[in-house]
Amino acid sequence: MCAQVVLAEDDEKQAELVRRYLERENHTVIAVTDGRSALEEVRRRQPDLLVLDVMLPGVDGLDVCRILRRESDIPVLMLTARTEEDDLLLGLDLGADDYMTKPFSPRELAARVRTLLRRTRVNAEPSSLLRVGAVVVDLDRHELVADGTKISCTPGEFRLIATMAARPHRVFTRAQLLENLHGIDQYITTRTIDTHILNLRKKIEPDPRRPVRLLTVYGVGYKLTDG
Repeated sequence: MCAQVVLAEDDEKQAELVRRYLERENHTVIAVTDGRSALEEVRRRQPDLLVLDVMLPGVDGLDVCRILRRESDIPVLMLTARTEEDDLLLGLDLGADDYMTKPFSPRELAARVRTLLRRTRVNAEPSSLLRVGAVVVDLDRHELVADGTKISCTPGEFRLIATMAARPHRVFTRAQLLENLHGIDQYITTRTIDTHILNLRKKIEPDPRRPVRLLTVYGVGYKLTDG
């Protein structure tokens, strides 16, 4: 799976290490050292993926992500030395698809890149069926199936699972999920999200007390996996 990747990282040693690992995967890597150059390269080349450090000179990574999300659906893997929960949440709220905190394993980064690219290319194929492991969301028929059994769910639950199934393995914050439920639930709060998650686990998990599909990412939000 060869891809063109823009790498925005101002630490030369870190950038060279990431470049080497990605090039071993047969990706073409365009490295830049500041946010403004990252914006220019993404606009000019329309790459398959952006690996984006948060702490960039000039325009920082958060602003780069904010600007690009108005223009593009390019997958963004964010790198950050910040470990504070608010910073991680902000990056996800701005539209980052995944994040890694420094120091990180270059091998893990290469694996995350593979996952993002695979997910993006699958989702690019037009289909009314969203399949994540044993969970299938049929958008046209407004049906949810788990382990071959049709599941009854509320409009809010269906919108929630459909949103997550469209981007499997991506971590969604409660704020992002709330935004997708506006217009369905009249009195919607973060507690509504948590209630929908609990109800969906009862319906799609083999053991709702030990979820393997609809997972909590503590301090961040939720994600749907093919567990």
